[in-house]
Parts: sequence; C-alpha cells; structure tokens
Amino acid sequence: MRAVMPPTEKRTRMPHPTVVLVHGAFADATGWIGVIAELRSSGIPVIAPSNPLRGLASDAAYLVSVLTQVDGPAVLVGHAYGGALITVAGAAENVVGLVYVAAYVPAEGESLGRLQGSFPDPPLTGNLKEWTYPLHDGAHAVEVTIEETAFPAVFAADVPEDVAGALAAAQRPLAAAAFTDTAAVAAWRTKPSWALVAGADRTISPEAQRFGAARAGAVVVELPDASHAVALSEPTHVADLIRTAVRATS
Repeated sequence: MRAVMPPTEKRTRMPHPTVVLVHGAFADATGWIGVIAELRSSGIPVIAPSNPLRGLASDAAYLVSVLTQVDGPAVLVGHAYGGALITVAGAAENVVGLVYVAAYVPAEGESLGRLQGSFPDPPLTGNLKEWTYPLHDGAHAVEVTIEETAFPAVFAADVPEDVAGALAAAQRPLAAAAFTDTAAVAAWRTKPSWALVAGADRTISPEAQRFGAARAGAVVVELPDASHAVALSEPTHVADLIRTAVRATS
C-alpha cells in the first residue's frame, strides 16, 4: 500500500527565484527583450535594471541596492561587463545562482584588463572611440564606445543589419576606469554558476570566456556561431540556460 504523508510533512514548493538581468557595456536593458519574453512565458519573475556603466565598484554597489529590494532569492545573469558585476554583487545574501552570458568572469583582485590581457586582443580593442564626461569635482574622465561603423561586425554580427545599426547609434558608453577596477570578491567561489560562451564573439574573446567559466566551475554551454549580441540573436538558448539555473536553485 502506498504511504500517504500527513499534511504537516508535505514539502512546500518554493517559488521561482527572481531573475535579475544585468546588461554590459555599449548596450542597455532592452537587449534582454527576447530573453525576458521567454522567461515570462515560463512563469519566471524577471527584472532588468539599468546598469550605470561608471565603474566596477560603484556599479556593483548599485546592483546590490537593487537586490536588497527584491523579495526572496535571486538568480543574477550578467552579459559581458555585467558578468564582472554579478561576480561582485553576487555575494549578496539572497543571490542563489550566477549565469554568465558571453561574459567576463574575474577572480578577486583581478581587473578586466588583466583578464583579457592574458589572451589575444579581440577586434573590439582597435575599434574603441574615446569621449569625456564631467566628474563631481569638476575634472573630466574618459569613457568609450565602439566606432559606429565597426559596431555591427564587432558586437552584433548575427543580428539584422538595420537592428545592428540602431544598436550602434543607441549604444551607452563605459567608463574607461571599468577596465582597471579590480573585483573585491568572486561570488562564484561560493555560489553555483552557469555560463554561455559565444564562440564567434569579437568583443570579448571566446578564450577569455572559456577560461573564466572553467575557473568558476560553471556548467558551460557554447554556441559556436554566436556573436557578442547573443541575448538578442539567440534568446531561446540564453533563456534555456537561465531556466536550468532557476530549476537548480528553486
């Protein structure tokens, strides 16, 4: 005869963690639009806050402030530079998993420049345009974008040409200091992680992505033909990996 558990012993099903999507440089949160639609179709709560792109420490602090206002557990998903942010902000108590999408995965004390510098320079390196912006003390600092004519090939080679052109015109600059800031902590040492490697990425070298993911002990999926804009070009594949992380941490 099949045993029936008394009501007091039934396991209570925990709700899905909230997925927090963190965009990277030269982009904004609308780059997650297809992924958001996929996750919502699965009943997964999701938010995509705007990333200030002013530096690793300050951007991570902003992300932590968002996490403190999320009810319950959260899975952090970082694209590109956003991977560095979830590495630091992922130490927040309610973060239960990390998902890296064509992303940097730094160790504590490591900068993005040092991490990328261990591998051949991607085409991004020779196609950056410098701008300046004012600081509170009246001084000026440097920020960078991708040269508009090079943007489609460097960032979004597998999305429609008209979309890539619009992305180039609307790109948001990254403070140059973000390349030299060092990660204060590496949350992947204590939190489970997953990673999607974009095999045709010309913004962050696939070698750097593979190295960081392997060092973190992440579960890795690779899309050999995907560009850096993989969240736009392959939203189902990206969402599938996030759903795997959500199931594992629910």
